[in-house]
Amino acid sequence: MSIQTIAIFGNKIFLEILLETKIFPKHRLKFYDDLDLCIKDATLENNLVVFFANKNNENFSLKKIKNLGFPFIFIADSANSKISSLNELCEVMRSPFYILEIKKKIISLISKNDFKKNSLIKLKDYFLDKNERKIKKNNLELYLSEKEINFLILFSKNLEPINKSLVLKNVWKYSAESETHTVETHIHRLRKKILEKFGDSNFIKNNNKGYYI
Repeated sequence: MSIQTIAIFGNKIFLEILLETKIFPKHRLKFYDDLDLCIKDATLENNLVVFFANKNNENFSLKKIKNLGFPFIFIADSANSKISSLNELCEVMRSPFYILEIKKKIISLISKNDFKKNSLIKLKDYFLDKNERKIKKNNLELYLSEKEINFLILFSKNLEPINKSLVLKNVWKYSAESETHTVETHIHRLRKKILEKFGDSNFIKNNNKGYYI
């Protein structure tokens, strides 16, 4: 889901400038003075947020924005001048700034966010990150090999159990008639890795039709 709303926290004048200049005609612009509500809405709706932290803004808390999953820009004043980027979807700017400078950063963050969202695949209770080659659940993550990633992508594309011939053809590019224990060996290793990291002993199951999650 692409960014639809650019939220502004802590600086209503900046919102008015954006509305007046109309530099983001395809996005909704919304102002917040409640930090918790701003974070909640951005998390649920995939908003981009511009946080303003200054001496006059008593409602701001730096601790609350360190591990956010949505893209945001942190506008730092002199009191926060040593703060660097808080995560991969964060940009830090200093006051004062040029409006075209922040426009470039917002466009860049939207592109990064779209790229990241498109790389994620929901697989049962897990998220598969194709670009980072990780499988994630809650706050745990596990690096996988390219073959393991491609194998798990097959599950996301097939509602029915997948048989050994399909795996050999799509992941290892072998003939469906090939006599090899490659699939069984890799599944055994992957099951073991999932069990050790997530404590899940039923991640990959099998029946007479093939393997399934």
